[in-house]
Amino acid sequence: MAERLSALIVCPGRGTYGKAELNYLKRFHADKKDLMAAVDRLRAERGQPTISELDGAERFSPALHTRGDIASPLIFTASYADFLSIDRSRYSVAAVTGNSMGWYTTLAVGGAVGAEQGFQIVDAMGENSQAGEPGGQVLLTLVDEDWREIPGLREQVGSLIQDVNAREGHALYPSIDLGGMLVVAGSEQGLQALLAEAPPTPAREPLRLVNHGPFHTPLMQGSSDRAFRLPAEWTHPPAMPMVDGRGHIWRPFASPAEALRTYTFGTQILETYDFTRAVQVAVREYAPDRIILLGPGDTLGGAIAQALIAIQWRGVGSKQDFQEMQASSPFLLSMGREDQRSLVTG
Repeated sequence: MAERLSALIVCPGRGTYGKAELNYLKRFHADKKDLMAAVDRLRAERGQPTISELDGAERFSPALHTRGDIASPLIFTASYADFLSIDRSRYSVAAVTGNSMGWYTTLAVGGAVGAEQGFQIVDAMGENSQAGEPGGQVLLTLVDEDWREIPGLREQVGSLIQDVNAREGHALYPSIDLGGMLVVAGSEQGLQALLAEAPPTPAREPLRLVNHGPFHTPLMQGSSDRAFRLPAEWTHPPAMPMVDGRGHIWRPFASPAEALRTYTFGTQILETYDFTRAVQVAVREYAPDRIILLGPGDTLGGAIAQALIAIQWRGVGSKQDFQEMQASSPFLLSMGREDQRSLVTG
């Protein structure tokens, strides 16, 4: 038998279940009857549309499917089902990480909460975000066409964020460090100032993210307070290493459950989520043979590649280098892509 390859598992966040992902569970996970029955039961008990109904809809509705209380549980279920589909005869899990909402999936994949508890956390946090604090997020690109960061641009944006945030009623904060992109969150006044005054950015104009709240900022204090009402006994030390949004590693047998809960429902909600650092720490610490990006979608692939380019991982220093590596011997395997999915599931 061939030796198994070690893999870093990456759990995607919001914005990854789009039109192309409709029927994702129906197409790829018809065999996950126990998982689907469990999540459908949990939704039905709360009088909510079931995951099967939402995923099985005839048409994708942006107004419905991008809402926090709909998108979050759909994404969790698809990601967790993908994790269960990984061929364990070919891959061993070295560590797990995730982006933003993907941290809650990481908890379930990493064994720090049960699958049903992970789903309930995501479901509750999705409702929190939908009913939550006013404001939103804007995505800024900081890299050029070759995925190299523009010198000085990050500092310019950082100075603008600080300047706007100092104005009366203009809350603005860095929300997610996302490879060659930066997600900025704040109040409506703060976001409008950012959109009006942002320096020229390469690739595309600043993008307002639909149905996203001011995640990972102090504006989410109410959401954090509500999250702590979830049962404390759901959280326990992980079964495998988990890398969080600071680059901190939660190791099996050395991670107090209460500290993990405090990070998850406090720090993680209220402070910047550094996905770039999470990826960089994970590959440096565990040197995986592959990175497996769970579905749905594969939009996080670019951010992962950009995080690797920034540290010249395996000598990859540009978009072209990354594409050549992927063409010859793929290092990043996205389960949301059918051509790469078969390399993971067998």
